[in-house]
Amino acid sequence: MRLKSNLIYLLVFSFVLLGCAAEKSVEEVKEVEEIVILDNSLTEDEKALGWMLLFDGEDPAGWRAFNGTEFPEGWTVEDGALKALGLGGDIGGDIVFGPLDFETFELEFTWKIGPGGNSGVFYHVVEGEQYKAPYETGPEYQLIDQLGFAEPLEDWQSIASDYGMYPGDVEGVVKPAGEWNISKIIFSRDKASYWLNGKKTLEFVPYSEDWEARRNSGKWDDFPDYAKFRRGLISLQDHGSEAWFKNIKIRPL
Repeated sequence: MRLKSNLIYLLVFSFVLLGCAAEKSVEEVKEVEEIVILDNSLTEDEKALGWMLLFDGEDPAGWRAFNGTEFPEGWTVEDGALKALGLGGDIGGDIVFGPLDFETFELEFTWKIGPGGNSGVFYHVVEGEQYKAPYETGPEYQLIDQLGFAEPLEDWQSIASDYGMYPGDVEGVVKPAGEWNISKIIFSRDKASYWLNGKKTLEFVPYSEDWEARRNSGKWDDFPDYAKFRRGLISLQDHGSEAWFKNIKIRPL
């Protein structure tokens, strides 16, 4: 009986040790993940796939005022994020990433907005004296305080919509103002999609008959060059609200 009880004891002790080792292994994996997934950084796998950072968390190099040459006073760097101070409006205050333009791409960014705020991310933006703001040429991924905006929102004005074109389905993924969100735009010649916090909010075929019908429905009559250009700059909007952006990364497709 003593031999049998000793064997049982050894087996139990072995399972405890294995359990501790497994628990330690999980903790080590978590630690590794925490080390790898840092703000404003790329993994080796991402680099191999062609991803590039548009902001390193410290230096706003490359970002400048729309139609300008300098990083504007209405923006700053705060805790690893580009921050719009809310000094802009319908015209003025927006910034562009000037060194590179893009045609087809996958763009990811992390963002949050102040209470009641409204902002956006544009692509295919073209500059020139004839244009006063990025929205005159570039499609917009809408950023807004969906839960706390002061006025009722049309579906095409809502968060993660293609502003004025395609409404987004954001049921279950909307967060209150002040909380971080993860967004993504995938734009190829055959298909475009917008994403919010892991959910695809919309999908469309660029320059299709449906797209053309929406483009010519009247919303853009005052901006005849809206979405005319199939290549352009990435732009962040200061629309009179505080907004923060980090982990801005892109890869050409």
